[in-house]
Amino acid sequence: MKKILLTGYLLVLGLATFAYPTDTLVINSNRSQLLTNRYFYELEAPDNNLNIDQVVNNNKFHRIEQTLPALRLSKSTTWIKFNLKNNSKEPLITIGINASVIDEFDLYYTVNTSIAPRHLSPDHTQNLAFINCPLLPGTSSTVYLRIRSNASAVVPIKIYSAPAFLESRNIENITTGIIVGVFIVMALYNLLLFFIVGDYSYLYYVNYIVCLGLSQLLKRGYGTNLLTTDITTLNNYVIPVIRVLLGFSILLFMSKFLQLKQNLKQWYKYYLLLYLFYLVTLMVIVAGMAGIAYNLITISTAITAISLLIIGAYLYFKSNFKPAKFFLLSWGIFLISLLMSVARNKGFIPYDNITANIVIYSSVLELILFSAALAGKINFYRYQKNESQSFALTVAQENERLIIQQNILLESKVKERTEELIKINKSLSLSIDNLTVTQKQLIDNEKMASLGQLTAGVAHEINNPINFVSSNIAPLRLDFDELLALLDKYDDALNNPGQTFFFKELDDYKQKIDLNFIKDEITVLLNGIEDGANRTAEIVNSLRTFSSTDEQVLKTADINKSILNNLLILRSTIPYYIEIRPVFDKLEPLNCYPGKINQLIINLINNSIYAIKSKDHHSDECIMIITKDYADHITIEITDTGVGMTEETKQRIFEPFFTTKGIGEGTGLGLSIVFGIIEKHRGSIEVTSSPNKGATFMVSIPKNLA
Repeated sequence: MKKILLTGYLLVLGLATFAYPTDTLVINSNRSQLLTNRYFYELEAPDNNLNIDQVVNNNKFHRIEQTLPALRLSKSTTWIKFNLKNNSKEPLITIGINASVIDEFDLYYTVNTSIAPRHLSPDHTQNLAFINCPLLPGTSSTVYLRIRSNASAVVPIKIYSAPAFLESRNIENITTGIIVGVFIVMALYNLLLFFIVGDYSYLYYVNYIVCLGLSQLLKRGYGTNLLTTDITTLNNYVIPVIRVLLGFSILLFMSKFLQLKQNLKQWYKYYLLLYLFYLVTLMVIVAGMAGIAYNLITISTAITAISLLIIGAYLYFKSNFKPAKFFLLSWGIFLISLLMSVARNKGFIPYDNITANIVIYSSVLELILFSAALAGKINFYRYQKNESQSFALTVAQENERLIIQQNILLESKVKERTEELIKINKSLSLSIDNLTVTQKQLIDNEKMASLGQLTAGVAHEINNPINFVSSNIAPLRLDFDELLALLDKYDDALNNPGQTFFFKELDDYKQKIDLNFIKDEITVLLNGIEDGANRTAEIVNSLRTFSSTDEQVLKTADINKSILNNLLILRSTIPYYIEIRPVFDKLEPLNCYPGKINQLIINLINNSIYAIKSKDHHSDECIMIITKDYADHITIEITDTGVGMTEETKQRIFEPFFTTKGIGEGTGLGLSIVFGIIEKHRGSIEVTSSPNKGATFMVSIPKNLA
């Protein structure tokens, strides 16, 4: 039953189509007429394989419900058939298409049925693709228009008399010039504001104006005038790319204009997805799929328009964000113009110059509103500047008042603090004086301790030869007494030459004292006294180096000899189980402070002796003293087999008053004095040691000390 009803409906519809043929389109003088569904039949040829003879004899032409012709399938050919009558005085009728995405447009017309249709191609050198069709006044013709495009679009076709076409072109060019002028002025104005204010909203708005202007010019058919005469390249690449860039510019400008990063912090990442739609579209354009690209542009534009409208309404009604108010107004007008454009194409409202250009008019109005909103930003910046200057002035005055108060308070505090500092300074000066005296006393004590140790050693060393001399004096005196007694005997014998008694007594006494023994004993005793005197002189000579310990004058000194002299002085303090091993290079006399060098050597040797004596058990103990000669300096290296030291101790041994000795055994100034002496000589000291593995002190002293 349903199939029967459907078949009946189609038959009635077909009969109605043939029962109500289209009207003939009549063009009067100085008039133009829009080609609507009242005048034409349409034929869709998806395969693009119909020639004009097949088209003329084709019975599939049909009327459409839509007012204007439309291209519904990409890459298909649409044929438009209508009857045209020239009722003007000129033998020429102009047929023009004002759609920007038409890839191919030509026509065939018949004068009478006996002659084959004639073919005419359009002139693409103008913004309007038009064809001049020769038709004598008062005659009629059947016209076949062939239209092909990759984009689905409504195709407004207008038929002009010759004077009407010229008038229409003049009005179109003037209107376009005014609109382009508005776009240029707006772009330059906002670009100037960008350079003045530095707000990137203006720069993004300039990009939007440029892309919108190019898009509208291309839509009005000026692509062949501005960019290229290759219609295919223009329609398949240039126009869709410009529309994609327009989408990007809208998103960038709206993001900055509505401050979406600040106002939609949590949702801004979803806003970025809108860029993805246009990016995919751009990739499709590059891939050469223009038909798909146009559909994606339509979808992306719709999603973007709805999304921005929702965002603007949300910002305005929730937080009363003022820029959102301007956006809703301008964007609403633009969307209304798009709806009017759709209604015009559907035939709900008439197609005229106003409705034909409603989108570009609304675009101009939109630009003006956005510019007003951005210009309001300048007033806002000026207000902010005045507010900030007023606030800064208030803050400055308050700061000045506070500074005055603080200065008064500060002066009193400074006065009080100055008095306190004067008292503290006096106390510190007294403390420094006391510390200086104490430090001097400690250094003197250290020197006295060293001197006491030195004196004890020297006394022990001098005591041995002196005792040896003293012990030789008594037997030497006895020998001299016996010799003197012998001389007296000789004197008695010489004075009494005739008395044999005296000679006999002299011989008996000589035999009694053993004169040869006395001679040998005197020689031995005198040699012993001489050795003791020489040793005493050697010790005294060694002591002379310490008479100038505090001298501040550079002198030359034999470092090797100084070490030997100090070892001689310290010999009595060196335990029997410590072996001294000196290994000397041949050194030239060194320019230095000899007394301080001697003090350095004694302190380091004493330190090594104490380190060895601190061991619980002693075996193969020694102190090795090595001197080496280099080009610009000499080194004194003293190595012991003592207890060694930890890394922590090694870092602190040169600190004043730091000591590892027991209470009462040291002042902690020995190595500190050594470090001061080395600094005075501009030298250096390196310490190598580890626990239970001894220590090595290597002193470097430059030769060019002057």
